[in-house]
Amino acid sequence: MYHLVVVFGLLALASSLPCDTSGSNHELLLSLNKDLLRSLEGREGLPNPSVHLALRLSELHNLLKEGEHLNRLTSHFHNDIQSFLTGNQPVVGRLALYTLALKSSCFDLNTITFTVGDKSETLLTHLKKQMEQEKEYITFSQRPLTNYYQYSLGVLALCVSGVRVNNHAVNKLIKAVEHEHFTHGDSVSIDTYAMAAMALQCVNNSENSFCSAKESSCTIHNAAELDTALANIKQKLLVSQRADGHIGNEFSTGLAVQALIAMGSPVSECAASMEAMRRDARDNKYHNPMAISQALPALQQKSYLSVQSKNCINEDNTLALEPTDPVTVLPSKTNVAVIVEVVTSSGTSSPYSLDVPKGSSLLETLNLLNGKNLGFTFETESSQWGPFLSVVNGERARQGDRRYWHLASDGTALTEGIGDFKLKVGQKITLTNTSY
Repeated sequence: MYHLVVVFGLLALASSLPCDTSGSNHELLLSLNKDLLRSLEGREGLPNPSVHLALRLSELHNLLKEGEHLNRLTSHFHNDIQSFLTGNQPVVGRLALYTLALKSSCFDLNTITFTVGDKSETLLTHLKKQMEQEKEYITFSQRPLTNYYQYSLGVLALCVSGVRVNNHAVNKLIKAVEHEHFTHGDSVSIDTYAMAAMALQCVNNSENSFCSAKESSCTIHNAAELDTALANIKQKLLVSQRADGHIGNEFSTGLAVQALIAMGSPVSECAASMEAMRRDARDNKYHNPMAISQALPALQQKSYLSVQSKNCINEDNTLALEPTDPVTVLPSKTNVAVIVEVVTSSGTSSPYSLDVPKGSSLLETLNLLNGKNLGFTFETESSQWGPFLSVVNGERARQGDRRYWHLASDGTALTEGIGDFKLKVGQKITLTNTSY
């Protein structure tokens, strides 16, 4: 009887560990860490704060390379934010990610300043001002200046930095959950639900800690509404889990599992999604560093909330990269026929047929089409996920205009960017100027 009690006690303990899974999977995690670290080498464009955040949340470190990347963030990425602020453009998402990245390196946030006009103010002051603008815009337009993903990032970044988030700002996010405003086109935005969950859970934790430390009576703002919103988000994530374990799709599962971890979900709610991410990693589906940066913390039972307790003391420094020989990719001698259809905002359709080398990315295909003098032109803008379409045949679709180019293959929305998606024979790619 005693042995049965011990067994059941151990099972109960195991089931109470949030999203813990059996097996160390050490080699897989080591490989993902190395892939992410290697992505810092020779990359063009701005340094990626999401990649830095994932590296810092890992148990394995290369402190030299992480330090070099931190220096690039505080110079190049900092200057990029400064240009947005100078141009009076909304930049809450960048400010929030910058804050999280710096916080993960235990950087003194009070030493980071930006100058607008003749006034120099700290990073957190600018983030609070940006959030105030977003909040006021929601009041009059029922949506943020940017989007609810960036708004949630702003709430999270302020919260993990020890700032007690404005009650009205939190309430706007709670109401957005209640009214199911987290969509992208016609689809549910799992990424936004996940980020909102981490933001609201951080606020919930902080409010409880704040009131526990007060000797006098203390009221937790929005307590019941917070609990209801978190419960609703959790339910939305769980019902979005596919039979193969992915939540939403392969590239939203990382953030979704982070959210479940942050909310203290038991292993029964996370195991299938954890295994789906491990399977994706073994099958080399994570070509993009952003995908790794969101999955790696989750696979180590961490979330962006973990930044709040990061202390940067006695850290591992054993992560090393083996020398690799340069890989030369020879162009395929086999061509495949594809169709690219452009649908403008007015509904006008323009189809283009062409042959491309087998294994070409969508970006390579569009470049080939652009060079055939068939009247097709396009422009891209940079993002953390790589280049994304902003202009096709002279028609612009940007976030600032509440429009985007919806990409579909044979009627199914793409889950990868134009630089990562590989075309197959006979595919029809549709580019549709869509509002949201």
